[in-house]
Amino acid sequence: MSSKDTTTKHVREEASVHSKDEGFLDQTLRPNLWEEYIGQENIKANLKILLTAAEERSHPAEHILFYGPPGLGKTTLAHLIAKETRRQIKITSGPAIEKVGDLASILTNLAPGDIVFIDEIHRLNKMVEEVLYPAMESGVLDIIIGKGPSARTIQLELPPFTLIAATTRIALLSSPLRSRFSGGVFRLEFYSHEEIKKILSRSAKILGVELDDEGLDEIAKRARFTPRTANYFLKRCRDYAQVHKMPLSKDAVKKALALLEIDEIGLSSSDRRVLEIIINKFNGGPVGLKTIAAATSEEEATIEEVVEPYLIQLGLLERTTRGRTVTKKGYEHLGFDFIEK
Repeated sequence: MSSKDTTTKHVREEASVHSKDEGFLDQTLRPNLWEEYIGQENIKANLKILLTAAEERSHPAEHILFYGPPGLGKTTLAHLIAKETRRQIKITSGPAIEKVGDLASILTNLAPGDIVFIDEIHRLNKMVEEVLYPAMESGVLDIIIGKGPSARTIQLELPPFTLIAATTRIALLSSPLRSRFSGGVFRLEFYSHEEIKKILSRSAKILGVELDDEGLDEIAKRARFTPRTANYFLKRCRDYAQVHKMPLSKDAVKKALALLEIDEIGLSSSDRRVLEIIINKFNGGPVGLKTIAAATSEEEATIEEVVEPYLIQLGLLERTTRGRTVTKKGYEHLGFDFIEK
């Protein structure tokens, strides 16, 4: 093997090791105990009662549905439930279960008491959903074999199991499917500033980095009330400090986040661009979603589902029947003079 081939192989191996470490990092930052899971106190209290009661009756817990914006801890809660109940968890997602056979292979291979976690369940195939109803309700799987007049139905008995599902779009779930989550339907709320700081403090210890309270505060106020975003910013700030051979201080955090174009309240360049275009081109609004999408060269779904929610939550943007309007607070944040209409 030539020296060039050896070098190429070494680089590939090194890249593979780094990507593997980074891939496991998000898993490492997840809490392993109820005590380590910060926030969502009401949900945790309800789950503890549900799981304790089921354990005392020697039954699997009833089916549970979590919903809410991405990054709030739905998957983490599913893993915690499995660890707390000492059960095996089988993980899949709505788009991955393309046909009834895929669902059958998962459910028929379960041991009694196992947990099945389906992420983004709103994207489940409707044919699969129909087969899931009796599986959740009666513990049986109805499978049709053959086609036409020779088709026949066989019914498979399933071991008792718990289905935990997560979705970011609960409105897209059919009413019959929602009603079968007899253990509870729980909405995860955004986190407070102090909760985000506690999560960051724990993550910093796991990553082995030292960050003072001012640095934690600087990341927390830009984290959009979301743990996943907070941890992402922490990792990028750590990288910046490491590459520039400087301590991870408030100054390093500010420089790292400025490089990512994240401002002091967590707005990205895309967020600010939407506000600026509405102010400059449409006199602050009201303006329709399609017009904003055309003016920004962004997809309507991206603006409606990714950009707008945080702007509305901060009170920078209003969604009215006539269209979107930038508020006085939005004008002031971008440094524009607000003119009362």
